[in-house]
Amino acid sequence: MQIQIHEKLDADLLREIRMYLQSNTQVGAVSSDHDPRWLSVLTHALDHRTFVITAREGQQLVGYLPLALVTSRLFGRFLVSLPYLNLAGVVAENDTVATALITEASDLARVHDVQYMELRHGNAHAHENLTKQRDEKVRMVLDLPGDSDTLWNNLKAKVRNQIRKGDKFELSMHWGSMDLLDDFYNVFAINMRDLGTPVYPRKLFAQIVQTFPDTAEFGVVKHEGQAIAGALLIHDPLRESGGITQVPSASTLRNFNHTNANMWMYHHLLCRAIQRAQVSLTLVAAAKTPARIASRNSGALSRSQRFGSTMSAAVISMLFDRTVRSTSVGSRPGRSCLSG
Repeated sequence: MQIQIHEKLDADLLREIRMYLQSNTQVGAVSSDHDPRWLSVLTHALDHRTFVITAREGQQLVGYLPLALVTSRLFGRFLVSLPYLNLAGVVAENDTVATALITEASDLARVHDVQYMELRHGNAHAHENLTKQRDEKVRMVLDLPGDSDTLWNNLKAKVRNQIRKGDKFELSMHWGSMDLLDDFYNVFAINMRDLGTPVYPRKLFAQIVQTFPDTAEFGVVKHEGQAIAGALLIHDPLRESGGITQVPSASTLRNFNHTNANMWMYHHLLCRAIQRAQVSLTLVAAAKTPARIASRNSGALSRSQRFGSTMSAAVISMLFDRTVRSTSVGSRPGRSCLSG
């Protein structure tokens, strides 16, 4: 097995990785977060140094792990797969390949003297260097029917009434790209500020819709001409149909909670995913404690569950302990580092 680290992806390697991901049939192993074009987004929007670790058997690609080096003046350096995203961990043909990729990532973490390495998997991968887990986030997944009418008929009466309340306020839904960036970002920034959460820069969302012009879009809810809610949708860029729509960012202005804009918007997000021939819609929400999950006190969790979403496997962040030494070089697969 040949293990390689790439800092830059040329067109041929980019195409090969996408074809490998598209052909992977393991359930839950590949998500839209794995698309290698995300590395360009993170580099240009957040100034992160990015890496791709690949594994090959002969000429055949058999494993892939994208990583970003995050540098903070306050907190130091971290190696993450991937910042902003939640399911960009190891993709491997088998456990042996996965172990080799994680071993190489651990060595890369040591080279850059990071505080820790965080591999964001949907499922755990056992490795001697991965000594801790974080599971404060959960995935909410709603399987979608074939048409919007069936979706509506499947909703409980209480949920339908909440959506109708938005209609009474004459809310309007708008879809777009760069033309809706300001409307989306204004709502997003205000909401994050109110929550006391650091705000991602505007250029991150600009880079996303420019990098994924066919599959990323903003949905903005307006009331009397003012944007009061907004969401970023990522329709699966690795599959033309039968994929998963993800909603990595969504916000509603608190002053307009009385309009039920959040429930009204969520219904329209589901309908949009159905129009794009997606089979499910996923959002990732923070749930600080099991008690909070059980009581459904998280707004995003509660809203998603009202529509019938199921709580999927926790998004597991595997943390690397740099005090643990890796396997000796003599017993490891072939390796090389490439800058292009």
